[in-house]
Amino acid sequence: MSQTLFHLAFPVTDIAQTKAYYVDGLGCVAGRENKHALILNLYGHQLVAHMTKELLTPQRGIYPRHFGLIFTVEGDWEDLLRRSQQRKLLFFEEAKDRFVGSPLEHRTFFLEDPFHNLMEFKYYRYPEAIFGSPEYAQIGDRN
Repeated sequence: MSQTLFHLAFPVTDIAQTKAYYVDGLGCVAGRENKHALILNLYGHQLVAHMTKELLTPQRGIYPRHFGLIFTVEGDWEDLLRRSQQRKLLFFEEAKDRFVGSPLEHRTFFLEDPFHNLMEFKYYRYPEAIFGSPEYAQIGDRN
């Protein structure tokens, strides 16, 4: 059985600040590092923070760009929520339940890192909604 890992590269303007946020804040494990990039282990997936000199500006909303994780155990989602609150990480959207009472029901919250990268962390009440339920057109808050 293959174990495929997710990889995401994203822009930052300060490696030390990135390390503080992602390692001390989110609980990532730091990997290789140089003055241009930092590799992070986020729950077994590879994030790579790359330095940029471009101006990084905040998004107005969660669409179209964000990344994150879907937890398969609600307690793990709750643990990260508590950690984020305790570490006083910036919430772009506080924790909430979406599509309550439907097969798409899930819990979610959004964080914003110091470089305006948005992250969503979810737990689906019904796992089949992660990829399935094609009879429903709802994807996020915009239909």
